[in-house]
Amino acid sequence: MSLTSISAQTSQPDLIIGIVGLGLIGGCLAIDCKRLGYTVYGVARRPATTAVAVEQGMVDQSGCDLALMAKADLVFICTPMALIVPTVHQLVEHLPESTIVTDVGSVKGEVVAAATTAWPNFVGGHPMAGKAESGLAAAEAGLFRDRPYVVTPIETTKQVALDQVVAIATQLGSKIYTSTPAAHDRAVAAISHLPVMVSSSLLHTCLSESDFQVKVLAQQLASSGFCDTSRVGGGNPELGAMMAQFNRAALLQSLQQYRHQLDTVINLIEVEEWDALKQRLTVAQQERPKYL
Repeated sequence: MSLTSISAQTSQPDLIIGIVGLGLIGGCLAIDCKRLGYTVYGVARRPATTAVAVEQGMVDQSGCDLALMAKADLVFICTPMALIVPTVHQLVEHLPESTIVTDVGSVKGEVVAAATTAWPNFVGGHPMAGKAESGLAAAEAGLFRDRPYVVTPIETTKQVALDQVVAIATQLGSKIYTSTPAAHDRAVAAISHLPVMVSSSLLHTCLSESDFQVKVLAQQLASSGFCDTSRVGGGNPELGAMMAQFNRAALLQSLQQYRHQLDTVINLIEVEEWDALKQRLTVAQQERPKYL
């Protein structure tokens, strides 16, 4: 299933937005929502983080207790993927039934099903934006502008909740798409999670060079091409491991497809089929603009 774009009416900034997890994404959401005129409450694990968020004007109120979210009309869960569903379960005892809860995780499948069971007003979401840096200190305005924001409703998702999440994402300047959780996870496995594993493997290939002098020379000669293809492999290891853990089936499928493509290239080079290899590279060259 391909992603399809959707649109929604923007809403007036008259509701309170809660953000659980004041890292990069949570911090960027807080900054943008404040600039849009919303009242923003934030929850983080460390008191020092909550203090910085208030001092820098990212949020109106902040603390370490999820009870603070009881005042929010819409709560964004911006925790690591492993904590999204547990956070929903913890929020249940604090929220009125009208509160809408959404997340920003890059895997939707089981997360959306479990979170919706715990909280019927849940909407799966994934703003596809980020930076090499992490943490609240790296947060900035406008991170989501012109970037994809995927919502993943299921049959029981409430339309009013979906509309509200789409309205906020629209105000952030994002390009809004809708997908089933399963289609989202397969697409993201191919264009996000697979590149992390491939990029990491590229770095390990260089690391495995047995000749120390050659290894050092490769490090010295590496320039923009290698930097581009290895960038995501040098990202947050914890996040990469969670991608594999929570999107295991889809990622394995993509890795197996990629291994098949590598085997094809190896075979063409072994049998010296240069015209076929050139044709293969030409197809890749022609297809690449579709992914930019």
